[in-house]
Amino acid sequence: MQKILLVDNGSLRPQATLNLRRLAHALGQATGEAIEATSLLHSYKIPPEKLDGHKAVTLGPLAERLAAKGVTELLILPFFFGPSQALTHYLPERLAEVQASYPQLGVKVALPLVDTQAPVDLRLAQLLAENARERMEELSQPKVVLVDHGSPIPEVTAVRNYLAGQLSVLLADEVSSVSFASMERRDGEAYRFNEPLLVDLLASPNLAHCDVILSMLFLSPGRHAGEGGDIAGICEQAKARAPGLSVTATRLVGENDAIVDLLVTRLRQALAGKPLLAEMPSASASS
Repeated sequence: MQKILLVDNGSLRPQATLNLRRLAHALGQATGEAIEATSLLHSYKIPPEKLDGHKAVTLGPLAERLAAKGVTELLILPFFFGPSQALTHYLPERLAEVQASYPQLGVKVALPLVDTQAPVDLRLAQLLAENARERMEELSQPKVVLVDHGSPIPEVTAVRNYLAGQLSVLLADEVSSVSFASMERRDGEAYRFNEPLLVDLLASPNLAHCDVILSMLFLSPGRHAGEGGDIAGICEQAKARAPGLSVTATRLVGENDAIVDLLVTRLRQALAGKPLLAEMPSASASS
């Protein structure tokens, strides 16, 4: 018996869990599959009354519960842009613990939203372009900055840069430039690949007295990209230092229903058995 799970990293903000549940429902409607939303971390701490009365359960406990009910395969559909450590380290380690108690359980992990090694797929960049165009009314040739959280993994930052290149082509005649930035980075030379930081880019002479559209490479509202979050704080501080600077943020990637089409593709690939990000066979299958 198989169970399909749409999995994000998790947030303490209820809006993130509610959005993930909304997308799981939309994906189920689009594919005819039963899909459940869950997070790797954090969401179980949200009071149920803030989640329409339905308490969130994180992946580990949910996998244990499903295995105890007879589920023999989990198909994990990552709601992640790229191969973050949460997917390549935490997730397999946590599910290996579940498999130790339930050896009949096998796990397949679908690809994240962006696969830079595959043939060119413009859908996510087109979604970002659509989100940017929604903020272009009455603006003449604004500058676009694609901003993500920042990652300790070069492969994840490469996804952002890859999308920035696609976005630059799609918006070529509508904006004066497309650049990229990280919200934050770890200290040390080893993490310089995250540069530039958003706070530094917004303070640069190149953006002074400009209309800037912040293209938000975030999936759901949370403490970074949510209302009153870290990104909003960085922008307010930048505008206070440079009164001629105008910064307008787009909606988030996961707030645009066009993301469902890409999730449908990833799910169908995984159901067909390839390509996958990872596979953890059951004890019986691997013996």
